[in-house]
Amino acid sequence: MKRWSGSVLKGTGSVPGPQNFPRSGKGIRILGVDPGLLSTGFGIIEIEGDGSSLYCGSGVIRPRARQSFSHRIQQIFRGLSKQIENYAPQLMAVECPFFAKNVKSAMLLGQMRGVAILAAAEAGVEIQEFSPLEVKQAVVGYGRAAKEQVQAMVRSLLQTPPNLATDAADALAVALCLAHCLSWQKSLETIVPKQLSPRTSW
Repeated sequence: MKRWSGSVLKGTGSVPGPQNFPRSGKGIRILGVDPGLLSTGFGIIEIEGDGSSLYCGSGVIRPRARQSFSHRIQQIFRGLSKQIENYAPQLMAVECPFFAKNVKSAMLLGQMRGVAILAAAEAGVEIQEFSPLEVKQAVVGYGRAAKEQVQAMVRSLLQTPPNLATDAADALAVALCLAHCLSWQKSLETIVPKQLSPRTSW
């Protein structure tokens, strides 16, 4: 089942997107976010009861480059808040880079990530952060995989539209990382009680 919404959002103040996007059932909806200084990608997936992942939508928020930094992060906040309103996710996964070209870039990127976290917190959405290494390990199985490998796996796993933007693919990979963690947690919740249960005496 494919559900496509591949709009690319620019910093115009108005953010298009589906209204009250219907859930397919009792699945868990995850919003993945890939913060960036020039653009922020987002992607929404829904995890079904059988563990399968459905693609719900994605896009890129691109504030105008000539805007002041304060106005750019405002656009990111408003854009993500609108997507949270549209898709009503229960969880948000945010990529947390552990390096940058310089200290200034690291600080600015941290502020972009903080804006994404604030948008989720304001809406009461639970937040998880993952490093690029964790995302690559979860999606590809190799923490040093190239970005192209990650994006190809995202397209294969979610059957995304062919014109999927790079930043949106990265955000979907972050969402899949959280989904992978949830599946492991569910497995442990099933296995551990069995291991702790008293053995039958013969």
